[in-house]
Parts: sequence; structure tokens; C-alpha cells
Amino acid sequence: MTYTDRTARRVLRREIAGTIGLLTDEHDFGVMRRYRTFTFDDHPTYLRHVEAVLRTRAAQGAHTTIALFDPEEYAAYCAEAGLDPDASSSRTRFTAELAATGLTVPYEGQPLTDVVPTLIDEAVRQATWEYAATLLARLGSCASCGQDLGRAAYDRARALITRVITTAPAGRRHLVCSVSTTPETLLSVLHADDDDDGTPHLDEAELLEFTSVLALGLATHCPGGLVIRTSAPATPDRIYGWRLRGYGLTPLTAAEVFDAYCTDAESGDLISPESNVDYCDPPDLGDEDPAPGHHH
Repeated sequence: MTYTDRTARRVLRREIAGTIGLLTDEHDFGVMRRYRTFTFDDHPTYLRHVEAVLRTRAAQGAHTTIALFDPEEYAAYCAEAGLDPDASSSRTRFTAELAATGLTVPYEGQPLTDVVPTLIDEAVRQATWEYAATLLARLGSCASCGQDLGRAAYDRARALITRVITTAPAGRRHLVCSVSTTPETLLSVLHADDDDDGTPHLDEAELLEFTSVLALGLATHCPGGLVIRTSAPATPDRIYGWRLRGYGLTPLTAAEVFDAYCTDAESGDLISPESNVDYCDPPDLGDEDPAPGHHH
């Protein structure tokens, strides 16, 4: 092989994107140890070697993404595809499938301890969206007007979120929506920061999940709420919100918001309010009933 060949192939290796399936906790690592071809003995050593590989690839200019490797999903994938789960090639194929779903985090030289929480958050967000979307799809059509109930609730939720964001003060906006479904409460977070021209910038994946959770609460009339915290330089943070009621949002009073933030959820004891924070009544959303006289 000539020097030119070696150089060309080294350059081409930098053009190949890679994905690593990461076992983020001791339990999942222990499950994988039952496979003979998975040769790591302990989780800390495994993480150290993964980080070394990631740093080497980054130093070489290679792009790598990290996916959450779930042993149960892996076993199901191998059973469905007729693959031997105790083979490194099967793990590679499964990781490639994970990369295709888009549920990955790019590695850019940061410590692996910073990557893991982000990866878990992404997985939780994906699972929350899938659960909410599935329930919305099962609602079917309105018996009175024939409208798709899930689609209508999603559009309604999107309109309400737009009103919440546009009526909020300029700056950073942190929204939290909770909906008490059975068997568990769904929680979703949305961030909105102003671009240079003052236009709120939203992460599309966050917005999709947040809208779906709010839509599910509206469509099913489950108990829930939406709270927003706004931050801007040289001013106190402002916190206010609404409870889900019927097909819309009902304002929480400043006292109700204060009580919610200054009461320990487990013990019920009062806790000190944050400094430089105002607990406020929400602004008027100017919301109108989208279908007067008709409610899904």
C-alpha cells in the first residue's frame, strides 16, 4: 500500500460517522454480562473504556453519537430478527437501529458524566411523547362532529402554548406541564429563549412532547397544570400558571402558585420561598372557546 493510499483511507475513516450503544447504569450492565461475548467485568471500567474510545475518535475528527442501550429491547430485537444475542455483530446491528430512530446524543469531547443525564432525559422525553401520542390516537373521532379528537386536542394545545409564550415577558421562559393520567403522572418541560430579533426559539422535539402531554390532558380532562418561569437580566424571576380545566386553562392565583412552590410535596411543610422571585397572577391569554356550545 502506498503512502497516498494510507492517507486517503485515513481521511475516509474520518468521514465515517459512528454510534455507540451505552449501558448507563449498573443494572443494565449486569444484564449484559450474561452474554459470553460481552467481556467487561465491571461498570466503571466499561465506562472508562467507552470514554477513551470516544475521546480518541473525537481527536481524530470522527463524528460519534451515543445511544441508550436497553438490554430488554435488545433481547426482543434479536428474537424478532432471528439473531444470536450473544454476538457482537448483533449488538452492532441493534445499535445501528437505535441510531436510525434519532434518539442519540452527539459526542463533542465532553465528559461522559455530562452525556449520561442528557441521554436519559432524551429517552424519557421520547417515551413520554410516544405514550401521549398513542393515547391521543386511541381517542378516535367525535360522535357529534366527526373530528379527530386527538388532532383537535393537539391543535388546541399548540394554540394555548403559543399564547402562553407570546404573553410572557421577554427573556428566558421555562414551562412545565403535568397531567395526572393513570397509572402515572406525565411531566414535560419546554424552554423558550429569545433569538437576537426577539423571536422565541423552541426546540422542536421538546415542543412536540410538551404539546402532546398538554393535548392529552385537554382531551381526557385529567387533572393537570401548566406553570411558567420567566427570567430576564436585572429583574426578579416571575412564576405563574394555570390549571387544566375542561378544554382550556384556568388561571392560578399568585397565592396558589406561592403555596405550590413553597410547600414540601412529601411532608406538606412550608419551605422558604426563593429570593428574587415573584409569584404572580398570570396574564390574560385572550383565549376564546374554539367551538362555542360544543366541547369534545
